[in-house]
Amino acid sequence: MYTETYQNLHRQEKALEVLETLLTEEFAELRERKPESITGLEFSIHELMRQIANERTSLKSSLGGQRLGDVLQILAENEQAELNGLLGRIEVLEKRCSRQASMNAELALALHDQSQALLNHLQSQIQPRNNATYGRTGAYTQSRPEAVLIHGRL
Repeated sequence: MYTETYQNLHRQEKALEVLETLLTEEFAELRERKPESITGLEFSIHELMRQIANERTSLKSSLGGQRLGDVLQILAENEQAELNGLLGRIEVLEKRCSRQASMNAELALALHDQSQALLNHLQSQIQPRNNATYGRTGAYTQSRPEAVLIHGRL
């Protein structure tokens, strides 16, 4: 049981190290505004997250419904210390990945907001100021700012 648990946790630790690297790389690509490479990184990150979730599911099933803390108590002291150290490193990596993912999301949303504001500005500059520029027939209509009835025209 110890070997299987250790190997599973070790794989999770290495996967989280790779995830941290990918998230850092994604942040750099976001800052350089390279959407093509960001898309590829996103697919890699999602696949890695799926694999980490599978590892956790397999660990849970291999423990037979027991909690990892309960299993640790029946192991030898040196095995407990090894697994506790591994769990501590995994927790630190998870926190760092979480912080980096939050920074990435914040930057991506800021870039989205900036792009949306620029697009709205450009659209407002392109749209004609006078909404009645074209008539029903598609021809350019001439607007008459003066009152029609005062001049006697209908």
